[in-house]
Amino acid sequence: MNHPNAELITRFYRAFQQLDAEGMAACYADDVCFSDPVFQDLRGDEAVDMWRMLAARAQDFSLTFDQVQADDRQGSAHWVATYLFSQTGNTVVNRIEARFVFRDGKIAEHRDHFDLWRWARQALGLKGLLLGWAPPVQNAIRRQAGKGLRQFRASR
Repeated sequence: MNHPNAELITRFYRAFQQLDAEGMAACYADDVCFSDPVFQDLRGDEAVDMWRMLAARAQDFSLTFDQVQADDRQGSAHWVATYLFSQTGNTVVNRIEARFVFRDGKIAEHRDHFDLWRWARQALGLKGLLLGWAPPVQNAIRRQAGKGLRQFRASR
C-alpha cells in the first residue's frame, strides 16, 4: 500500500489530468505556497487560482505522471504536460520535477522545476530559441503570466 501522502500526490495529478482545478485545490492546505520558474511564490488562493486559470484555458491538453514518492513530511513526482500554447499556437511538452511538503494531510508547499529556456523554445519558437535563455526575456514571460493571473482573478 502507498503512503497516504503518495496517494495525495496521485489524487492531485489525477484531478489535473481531468482539468479539475477544484479537485486539485482540495489537496492543498489553505495557506499553500507554490512556486515554479514562471509563477514564483504564489500563496493560498492565488496558487489555487493559477490552477483554475490554467485548467480553464487549457487547449489540446494531456498530462502523465510517475515516480511518485512520499513520506510523512515530503514527497516528489515527475510529470509531463503537453498542450497548445495559445499565444503562438505552438505545442509545448513540459517535463517537470515536483517537490512537496505536507502538513495535516494536505500539500503545504509545492515547487515545480523545469527548464524555462526549453519551455520558451517550444512556446515562443525562434524568439524563444534565440533569446529564451536571457533574463530579460524570462522576466517578460513571468510578467505576462502574472498579468494573466491578475486579470483572471479580477474576473472571478
